Amino acid sequence: MGLTMYESAVHGFAEYQSLVGQLNGLTSLPKPEVGKDYHWILSMNAGQAAMLRNLFPNTTDPEMVKRSVEYGRNVAKAIFEWSKTDGGHEGNTRNFDPSYFYPSGRGKWSPPLIGQSNIRMPLHPYWGNNRTFTSANAKLALPKPLTYSNQTDSDYYKQFREVYDRSLTLTQEEKEIALWWGDDPSDTYSPPGHSYNLTNIAVRTARPNLIKAAESYARVGMAVADAFICCWKTKYTYHSERPASYIRSYINGMWLPFWPEPPFPAFSSGHATQGAAAATVLADIYGDKFEIVDDTHNGRPFDTERQAGYKTRKFSSFWATAEESAMSRLYGGIHTRQDNETGLQEGKKIGQNINNLKWKK
Repeated sequence: MGLTMYESAVHGFAEYQSLVGQLNGLTSLPKPEVGKDYHWILSMNAGQAAMLRNLFPNTTDPEMVKRSVEYGRNVAKAIFEWSKTDGGHEGNTRNFDPSYFYPSGRGKWSPPLIGQSNIRMPLHPYWGNNRTFTSANAKLALPKPLTYSNQTDSDYYKQFREVYDRSLTLTQEEKEIALWWGDDPSDTYSPPGHSYNLTNIAVRTARPNLIKAAESYARVGMAVADAFICCWKTKYTYHSERPASYIRSYINGMWLPFWPEPPFPAFSSGHATQGAAAATVLADIYGDKFEIVDDTHNGRPFDTERQAGYKTRKFSSFWATAEESAMSRLYGGIHTRQDNETGLQEGKKIGQNINNLKWKK
């Protein structure tokens, strides 16, 4: 969506250039007619409308209006056709693969008996094979988790012990942070939806011109998409267990996390990876210091089960949103600190590779 927004208006801004030839497999797109005028807002709106109809499944206008609308639709059609070849097309129709074999043994993840999903199968085990938007992100080396150990003096044990100890002493604010960044797609915004809303807030606050706003959505959308591909590749390479199984085996057999466990392996954190990727591109556009008032979950009712409410979060920088999002997963009891810190590190690399595209001439 963001790329379509950008490409359907980019030729109207002399200092910017198309990303054709810079993105994996995107070798051509329609071009505006030389010497003809276009109304770029109309092209952009038409492109978005066409892409929405493509993704979620007659005019008497003057010539310029007709031409602008047709151009936006053609850009959307071309990008949509390209998107069909990335490995994730209509992925919602095959969320779970019952035939997927995941390894068993100490330190390995298996679907929880009680979790976020009532389907005891791994979610999108092959998503890491999808095509990234940038070749640089496809070439990133996989981060490595700590070596498994059940010895109480090991770094591995200490990671899970921290999750357990924090769960016993969560403050009211920490519960609210865990709740705010829960982003369970079965109930509310997904994690990338939360990042896109932060982009909405940045655009409304900074009031950039048309092409800079489009660039914002294009960068965030591609950064978040690549973040999930890279993160899922890591998850299904190591199949690392989540805190619940380790804590119940070696610390407290009756322990339950604040949040129900998601249906996929732990290392590394998807929240942290995509949050860091989005923060990295937004900071590059609007600056490191940018006040954000996050209204993503405003108006949601008080959570009586967890005895916490949804209170607006305020941040002094984009990176602060990524750090809090990552830490929320430890408060929620579904990630260790190494999951989160690795996700932040990798997400920053992913976002920087999106920034490194040649956005301007």
